[in-house]
Amino acid sequence: MASPQRRPDSSSLAEVLDRILDKGVVIDVWARISVVGIELITVEARVVVASVDTFLHYAEEIAKIERATAEGDLEELEVETRPESSPKTAAE
Repeated sequence: MASPQRRPDSSSLAEVLDRILDKGVVIDVWARISVVGIELITVEARVVVASVDTFLHYAEEIAKIERATAEGDLEELEVETRPESSPKTAAE
């Protein structure tokens, strides 16, 4: 008698949405169409899917990076990590 096949653990839609909103997803697109050296179309798009809290946190960190780059202090920049998004150890 054949044993039933086990499917790999699958996530529910709610779990996937929770993960996306917690961590966020960024799609960054840059495309240029030119013919014979003449630029016809340039498309730049950034799509961010995240919770408001996640978006604000990353927007603040990106602003810090941009300021440090403009001032030339990029080596001295310290990026804060969110405690709830850091990897958990087995002891926790």
